[in-house]
Amino acid sequence: MMSQEKNRQLTQVGAGTPGGRLLRQYWMPAALSEELEGERPVIPVHLLGEKLALFRNQEGELVLMERHCPHRGADLCFGRIEAGGIRCPFHGWKFNNSGQCTEQPAEPENSRMHRNIRVASYPLREVNGIIFAYLGTGEPPALPDFDCFRAPSSHVFAFKGLWACNWLQALEVGIDPAHASFLHRFLQDEDPEAGYGRQFRDSAADTGIPMTRLLREFDRPEIRVEDTDYGMRLITLRDLQNGQTHVRLTNQIFPCAITIPMSNEMTITQWHVPVDNENCYWFSLFTSFGQPVDKTTMRAQRLKEHTLPDYAPLRNRHNNYGYNRQEQETLTWTGMGLDINVHDQWACESMGALQDRTREHLGSTDQAIIRHRRKLVAAMQQLAEGAEPGSLPLQVDEARAKTIKGPVAIDAIAASTDWENAWQARDNERRRACPWDAGL
Repeated sequence: MMSQEKNRQLTQVGAGTPGGRLLRQYWMPAALSEELEGERPVIPVHLLGEKLALFRNQEGELVLMERHCPHRGADLCFGRIEAGGIRCPFHGWKFNNSGQCTEQPAEPENSRMHRNIRVASYPLREVNGIIFAYLGTGEPPALPDFDCFRAPSSHVFAFKGLWACNWLQALEVGIDPAHASFLHRFLQDEDPEAGYGRQFRDSAADTGIPMTRLLREFDRPEIRVEDTDYGMRLITLRDLQNGQTHVRLTNQIFPCAITIPMSNEMTITQWHVPVDNENCYWFSLFTSFGQPVDKTTMRAQRLKEHTLPDYAPLRNRHNNYGYNRQEQETLTWTGMGLDINVHDQWACESMGALQDRTREHLGSTDQAIIRHRRKLVAAMQQLAEGAEPGSLPLQVDEARAKTIKGPVAIDAIAASTDWENAWQARDNERRRACPWDAGL
């Protein structure tokens, strides 16, 4: 169990809170690139409790600034993009890319008031379909040389989804390997060849065994957790009772992301990004080590389950997540359809918008969750004691960032005495055959 004070410390994301201070020291996904391709040139972004406006200026540069005009609070998401910045339609106040007010046309001609008016503006980076923002102090850290950032855009697909719960409980489902054998249990197996773009639909490693069958039949895994330079590596072992072991490598990237296998060809790197204390977005980069990603198919699959422009799930608590009793009896454990993302969403949202951890009882399968919480608390304490942001986990310069690669996320099956060599050999084989430079 956890004290209410510690629960608040871990989950609150406002600018003055311990958690909010920590998360602001990292690049956070703010939007998908595709969101700026629609009818509206300026889009709203709600990130870490802050209401912001995002747009490309006339030079094609990305700009992120406070959403409300400091005059009388009008919404800059309806502003006019002009040479040199954005203009509020209410009284014509204009702001440059740094947030400095440069014009107040209704004020006296010789007025210098605008020189003292500024809105917050934040650094941005755009990588493979996701626009990242840095809301912290000092210089932003470098991005690690992860596979999802190194791969060419042809081999990466980006998407996001809105969940009605705190970011931490959303993240924690991704570092809980045991749940896959239950929450994502399928009572019937599909042809792995027909499972493109969907998780747990491929065969297990290089066998013909569907992953759904393996997870269903071997539901008491051994879980090992290792600290790494990016966070944690989770090694999940399932004894197949025939002298062989299935090994699955997943990862936690500090502070709020995971990298896991999607299929034999793809991985998923997923951030759980706070909107506020009670809502979050997941942002995913699907990275292929083989053929270019079929983005049309991947996007169509996900738009069947989400509405635009907010990327909200069609299945939610208001319609019982599409629950069907007959399906629960014959096809899935949840009765909530075949999209495992909906299963995870239900599990996280059903805890309440902000999980009451004073009532939880963690078990041995929760060791990664326990370790990650301790890492978060330790980093928050470092900041509270005045430590430089560069001393925090994964706060690295460009030279160090180039040495942090991967992380490896893969499934393998091998003799129970040789599983450690097996996953490394399988990953090396996939990287050697990769059409882009995926070397570690």
